[in-house]
Amino acid sequence: MEIVPGVHAIERLGVGRAYLYQEADRLTLIDTGVARSTDRIFAAIESIGRKPDDLRQIVITHDHHDHIGSLADVVERTDAQVLVHALDAPVVRGEQPPPTPSTTGLMRLLNPLLARIARPIAPTRVDRELADGDEIDLDGGARVVHVPGHTAGSIALYLPKRRLLFAGDAAVNAFGLGPPSGPLGIFNEDQAQARQSFRKLAELDFDVACFGHGAPLDREASLAFRRRAERLS
Repeated sequence: MEIVPGVHAIERLGVGRAYLYQEADRLTLIDTGVARSTDRIFAAIESIGRKPDDLRQIVITHDHHDHIGSLADVVERTDAQVLVHALDAPVVRGEQPPPTPSTTGLMRLLNPLLARIARPIAPTRVDRELADGDEIDLDGGARVVHVPGHTAGSIALYLPKRRLLFAGDAAVNAFGLGPPSGPLGIFNEDQAQARQSFRKLAELDFDVACFGHGAPLDREASLAFRRRAERLS
């Protein structure tokens, strides 16, 4: 599904979405979905008339399994460069286990079950560790916005020239617009930090917002963010 010219959502990757950013000389993939999503990602690439070898870089918004599950396989089959925030990079490389989310409320009951059913994630190299304010070579420049809370190294990508935001899971549009809440909110590492990061995104100026969970907003997106931020406790 094309959101705006050159930006394609890859649907049905388990519980969320990944995105392809199309430029004349290359493709950029933002997140990779759960394990065993590679064939669907490659099918999406071929559906826009490109080849998997056109994939030059993969930007990971955070280290949860539904965003890095197919990363190792995609990298092995394309040799694309991997970009991850420095705080989540050790998990992607397999040097550290994924942090345990908040253990309050429902999460306390679900943690043992999730530990049993979670698939181990294959470790993957990280070619570039990112920090807040870094610029990625993507369509004239995309700014890295560090938005911790869901994970310590969660990021969003902001393309001011295109007035476009890739929010990762720092904002969702699955149960209404806002920071992760409900079933998604139980995976936040720090609930207060997640709310503050949503407010940080609401200070940016963009028309279109793309989410890991929930339908993209294709008009007046930053206005919707600001209105929601005003109602956060």
